[in-house]
Amino acid sequence: MRRTPLFSGIIYLILGILFVYIAIQSLQQNGEWGFMTNLLIIIATFDIGAGLKMISFHFKLKNLENKK
Repeated sequence: MRRTPLFSGIIYLILGILFVYIAIQSLQQNGEWGFMTNLLIIIATFDIGAGLKMISFHFKLKNLENKK
């Protein structure tokens, strides 16, 4: 089964939101910005960035296909 950039982008966005949620929960439990909280935020940043990039790539591909 072939995955489109849109599907992959949505999965990355969902994972990024999940990592942000887990980081917030960790921060509320510990009350401080520990190593795990920072690591989760960094991973979430990369996932959200990759998701947005994949979604924009999907729309650029669709735009190129429509011009042909």
